[in-house]
Amino acid sequence: MTVARLEASRAALLIVDIQEAFRDVIPDSQAIAAKAAILARAAELLGLPIIVTEQYPKGLGATVPELAPALTTATVLEKTAFSATQADGFSLEGRNQVIVCGTETHICVAQSVLDLRATEAEVWLACDALGSRSASDRETAIERMVQAGAVPSSTESICFELLKDAKNPNFKEIQAMIK
Repeated sequence: MTVARLEASRAALLIVDIQEAFRDVIPDSQAIAAKAAILARAAELLGLPIIVTEQYPKGLGATVPELAPALTTATVLEKTAFSATQADGFSLEGRNQVIVCGTETHICVAQSVLDLRATEAEVWLACDALGSRSASDRETAIERMVQAGAVPSSTESICFELLKDAKNPNFKEIQAMIK
């Protein structure tokens, strides 16, 4: 399988269910939220559409406050279906590459990625911004998504692949967030 390079003009960011209820039960939830915030700010600077989902927010709470700056330009969708693609109003706005981060990796993230792959969207996993209550559930889900054609990556790698060149006018700001 040939894997294309990420292109800012073709990519969208999907942030899946990084919500208050998961903060105390998912290991490294603060680090996951911080990485998602970096991805969101980079996406905003580079003009990528940002889609944020909230799984049953009445019961699981809102998106964590660390992501609040991203919500100003994002499309925020409430959902009860586990796959983000099933949320009312879900759209990649004509993009065919999707960067995915969020929780829980083995439930909502995996079902979203499998549905995206079924539409032949190219999917990149920000593995350092994916979380589950169980490490084995997380790792098994990542393996399954990769077998389905998703590309495993990291926040830093994704940001620099989108930038392409240190001459990019957003390079210094994005580099400062990562370093």
